[in-house]
Amino acid sequence: MAVFLAQGLTRFSWGRTVGSAIWVILICAVISNFGLIPSAMDGGPVYDGVFVYLAPLGIFIALLEVDLKSLKKAGLPLLLMFLLGAAGTVIGVMVAWFVVNPAAQIGDLASAVAGMYTGTYIGGSINFNAIALHYEVNQSGNLFAATTVVDNLIGTPWIVATLILPKYLQKFYPREKLESAQSGEKIITSEEISIASLGMILGLGLLGMAVSKVLGSYFSDIPEIIVLTTFALILAQVPMVKQLKGKHTLGFFFILIFLAVIGTLCDVGALAGVGELAGTLILFVGLLVLIHGAVIFGIGALFKMDWDVIAVASQANVGGNTTAIAAAESLNRPDLLIPGVLVGSLGNALGTYVGFAVAGLL
Repeated sequence: MAVFLAQGLTRFSWGRTVGSAIWVILICAVISNFGLIPSAMDGGPVYDGVFVYLAPLGIFIALLEVDLKSLKKAGLPLLLMFLLGAAGTVIGVMVAWFVVNPAAQIGDLASAVAGMYTGTYIGGSINFNAIALHYEVNQSGNLFAATTVVDNLIGTPWIVATLILPKYLQKFYPREKLESAQSGEKIITSEEISIASLGMILGLGLLGMAVSKVLGSYFSDIPEIIVLTTFALILAQVPMVKQLKGKHTLGFFFILIFLAVIGTLCDVGALAGVGELAGTLILFVGLLVLIHGAVIFGIGALFKMDWDVIAVASQANVGGNTTAIAAAESLNRPDLLIPGVLVGSLGNALGTYVGFAVAGLL
């Protein structure tokens, strides 16, 4: 229903300015906070199914649109912006550590919490949980709940901000688009879908997920998302797959459902149970994200980098693969899909190590 309402709002000029991706996050954030639907913070088979099945399926189908030329032309600029964003996250953690002084409220686990936020804002929540498990923060119930809630409460608005900022920054401070965006095809807004095409797309998607699961069980050191991405990229170059209609519509629909679930994570009411600790964490994480944003957008602006590239790189830092994909789709940049997934995967690996390093240093 949220996806339906979001698409309906984009029929108006003011609604199109915001975009369906942002609308679906906002709608679900509002209705979950009013208690009309449960928050994904509480788990549940529906939300688990979205994270485990629909989100990877959406990524796979969206990547079937990608031309390999986009990787060569957009890959290096996005990688550089991603590394800059990672540096901005580390700077933000260090500044927030000395300004907010979370150790006074949290105690001995404060450095571990700082490492968790370093990891999650370099490559997504996988790093957050890995560091939490190592330092046994998860065994401190109130603290772990508070860190998780604040992560979502600050991270979700930043997802929205990075989808909005490029449009307005380009309007007032125009930047030249990457060559791949100027010469490549745009993401289409409508297309015809036949039953045969729909069946083929879904069949390929399910096959891709099965292959990634099987290979992941034999080669545990290789992330499943890398196998899934590689398989999708190979298929995307096959002429028969290129001719399939409905790839964008179906892939983006699944991604919008994922973003709807992200919206429910913005649970304001959950902060009530953690008292003063919530205020300390909000200040810490809020300052961290502001500094990350200032570094990646500020230095990116100095070097006149494409605003869309900066936004997708920041999404790869803060949200990981799936939100980077959502940003590329929402910004109408198919050339950034594969690079976004790749730097998001790099963040999954890099973020954990940097998070442990920061925790140890502090």
